[in-house]
Amino acid sequence: MSATDARTRVVVTGLGTTSPVGGDAPSTWEALVAGRSGVRRLTQPWAEEMAVKIGAPALVDPTDVLERVKARRLDRSSQLAMVAAMEAWADSGLVTVQADGDLDGDRVGVAMASGIGGVTTLLSNYDTLREKGPRRVSPLAVPMLMPNGPAANISLYVGARAAVNTPVSACASGNEAIAMAIDQIRLGRADVVVAGGTEAAIHPLPMAAFANMMALSKNDADPTTVSRPWDTGRDGFVLGEGAGVLVLESEAHAIARGARIYAEVCGAGITADAHDIAQPDPAGRGGSRAIKRALLESGIDPTSIVHVNAHATSTPQGDIAEGLMLHATLGSHVDQVVVTSTKSMTGHLLGGAGALEAVATVLALHHRLAPPTINLDNLDPAVELDIATTPRDLPEGDIAALNNSFGFGGANVAVVFASA
Repeated sequence: MSATDARTRVVVTGLGTTSPVGGDAPSTWEALVAGRSGVRRLTQPWAEEMAVKIGAPALVDPTDVLERVKARRLDRSSQLAMVAAMEAWADSGLVTVQADGDLDGDRVGVAMASGIGGVTTLLSNYDTLREKGPRRVSPLAVPMLMPNGPAANISLYVGARAAVNTPVSACASGNEAIAMAIDQIRLGRADVVVAGGTEAAIHPLPMAAFANMMALSKNDADPTTVSRPWDTGRDGFVLGEGAGVLVLESEAHAIARGARIYAEVCGAGITADAHDIAQPDPAGRGGSRAIKRALLESGIDPTSIVHVNAHATSTPQGDIAEGLMLHATLGSHVDQVVVTSTKSMTGHLLGGAGALEAVATVLALHHRLAPPTINLDNLDPAVELDIATTPRDLPEGDIAALNNSFGFGGANVAVVFASA
């Protein structure tokens, strides 16, 4: 099925998440299939002064999972990343291999993305500086706020001594980390890469900034109904937080240790729009090229795609542009493809979005089931896609799925997964 037959095949052996709808991958998946929203009114005192008073915080506080001392030394973005990485590492079975001393750390890498990094640490320490003086700034501020903090802490946990990378490409970051991990394995630089994305930016400054640029929804209805991709009533995204992590391995390495394989990650396409710093190319040309490159690298015929986990953030322009991309790349076959936006339930995790949605895409292939898009009451007539509004069975046999991510700055990343 895949052109990767002639070269190193890369497979998914471990999954981990912490999200607005669940504290781990199984609970997140169960909530997505059930169509449960994680969007709610924010309870922090500062939220009362904001133009937007809703968000999608992580359902389970990471400080309830991590050891207290460890949690205090990590920015919230790193806390979320560690929770997801620990789950994925255990799920892959490599935690046992590592404990037995049979894992070569020189052949283990990390590619963990974040769109903004340790913004809460940065801003809280600036407040401390202004209010209490420079001597009260935390000596841990720099390692906590640096964007590669999540990747570095995961590398310490798994003993990764191959490349430890942190792609930063706004809302495409998580998917770009997966693309980077594929390359590490295919170039022979690692046998195992822990890949994903994380974000924790529910803070007054980022929320005010997104709201003032008209990116966030200001809908004052029931919070669970506000994120509504492709609906005529959509008016912006809902800011979410969380992390998604996948353990990727060369197929040979996974088979040699008898690992369970969820799916194959076949290839990725990365392009840029060179159109606008915040708005997508309305014709979707950059995203179309990313999808085409992902299919070409994967050796996957467009007719093998049965499911798309779309970027679809619930913004007026972006949702239409992505529909044009899918028509341009999948042709008439697009009518046979089940399309989903899990952001209708999780909100938009920025740099963590692509990774969380990659986990959902892998599980959709694994369970042969596409989760629904909720809040789609009136489909925009400019969007001609088969969008699942209830859970939808996927076909038997060899099938493939597409995960799209697009970010500020014109970043486009598409990743193709195939059934194991």
